Amino acid sequence: MKRFKIGGVPEHFNLPWRNAIEEGAFQSLGVELHWSDMTGGTGQMIKGLQAGSIDIAVLLTEGITRAILQGLEAKILNVYVASPLCWGLHVPVDQSIKELSDLNGKTFAISREGSGSHLMAFVKAQQEKWNLDTLNFNVVGDVYGGIWALNNGEAQGFLWEKYTTSPFVDQGKCRLLDEVLTPWPCFVIAVRKELFHSNESLLQEVVTVVQKEAYRLKHLSNSAEQFAWRYALPQEQVEQWLAQTEWNYGKEVDHQDFGKVVSELLDLGLISENQAEGWEEKLF
Repeated sequence: MKRFKIGGVPEHFNLPWRNAIEEGAFQSLGVELHWSDMTGGTGQMIKGLQAGSIDIAVLLTEGITRAILQGLEAKILNVYVASPLCWGLHVPVDQSIKELSDLNGKTFAISREGSGSHLMAFVKAQQEKWNLDTLNFNVVGDVYGGIWALNNGEAQGFLWEKYTTSPFVDQGKCRLLDEVLTPWPCFVIAVRKELFHSNESLLQEVVTVVQKEAYRLKHLSNSAEQFAWRYALPQEQVEQWLAQTEWNYGKEVDHQDFGKVVSELLDLGLISENQAEGWEEKLF
């Protein structure tokens, strides 16, 4: 039996993984997966891959792309969620920030350096034509740290997946000011380079099992109830989220999608020309 440690956020996107693990769907492959919830998101998973505390990670496309091009010893196995991610831009409830321009030059809460909450702040700033050099960041660890920072004057903006934060918005702990969509498939499955070279075909079989479970959940008549119950989300919002979410159900990696990510990271000054060179070979 091969044992792999896998990390992912404890959010609705990962129910296909959790179901497959709980139902023993990998046993026929001779694989046992141990799941770890990574509340610190992509930044925490990058550190986990680096330290070897996890073997596989389900993480944001832009975060892992940047990390690998900066030297992380990992490879991308496949796209996990093919649709864009809808990021919510959250601000304090006290009305100190009334419109987007009020955030120019203010502090953004981020889970970790290199995380999605960090990189998407650059994407949003670029869209708004702000001076990227004036962006300020406060590292807060996770979504709870982000909400705390907004409520305690430690940050004025915080980007996180919109549906995950909707309970906080409903409870009046923050306000949703705007949304940002990633212009590429949002989640990928990455693996430590050493394992990639020694177990690639087996790992691809693991991915196929998850893709089948994702397809089943997407087309199941009561799947919104499952997601809502498991992740304490309003069913109406889950139905909306499900309608706009497509997992990868077996399509091979389209390198063009990653070309967009690399170009964006270059434009934002988040990687160097040298790091971007030969990106396809480095990523895959």
